Amino acid sequence: MTDERPENDQVEPDFAAAWAGIGSSHKSINMAITETLRAAILSGKFKAGERLTEVGIAKAFDVSRNPVREALRVLEVEGLVEINPRKGARVALLSVDEVQEIIELRAELEGMSAKYAARRCSDEVRANLRQLLEEGNRADATNDIEVLTELNNTFHNQIAVAGKNRFLVGFMKALNEKTQWIFANRPEPNMAGNWKEHAAILEAVIAADDELASVLAKRHVEDIGKEIAKATEEQER
Repeated sequence: MTDERPENDQVEPDFAAAWAGIGSSHKSINMAITETLRAAILSGKFKAGERLTEVGIAKAFDVSRNPVREALRVLEVEGLVEINPRKGARVALLSVDEVQEIIELRAELEGMSAKYAARRCSDEVRANLRQLLEEGNRADATNDIEVLTELNNTFHNQIAVAGKNRFLVGFMKALNEKTQWIFANRPEPNMAGNWKEHAAILEAVIAADDELASVLAKRHVEDIGKEIAKATEEQER
């Protein structure tokens, strides 16, 4: 399998909307383009290995190529973009080792977060988790993917809040961008399947079963990691 994706002559149309309010935000053009492209990469709008043409991006933002070039250089330093003097820029490829190392750490942190949540959950937070569980189960029953996507994202924040460990939350936040990027490159993410696993973790936390909550949370991240590592390994061939 090739390690490159086709070139894009133009940035995704919804990037224009992200660009619309730049004039009133007091950001430099370079910063605004950098942030928009970073968000696009981390959310999976641009996949690993996908070409990023200066001409296409400049056209989409109606700017010269200079601020685009500077933005790409910043993202190169961050490890999100690779620049070849002859071939141009592309979204950096994930390595199997990088995926495995980040997933190993994220799985341990998620397990700890769920364990602490089950042990320390207050009545008020437990009520919020029950509400989240009910909303997710309703969305699952009607196959409302949009709502499930939102609730799957809310899940991690709620569990972190319930765990009441600021330092653990800090470590998880430090990994958020890399984890988001890896998960965005997951082949055919199953939002309904994700929710079922999240629901099981929530049930364990609500029941104050700290060991079960920890095991389920850790396994959930590890299983996703195996999917992504397999896809990444195939991409490297």
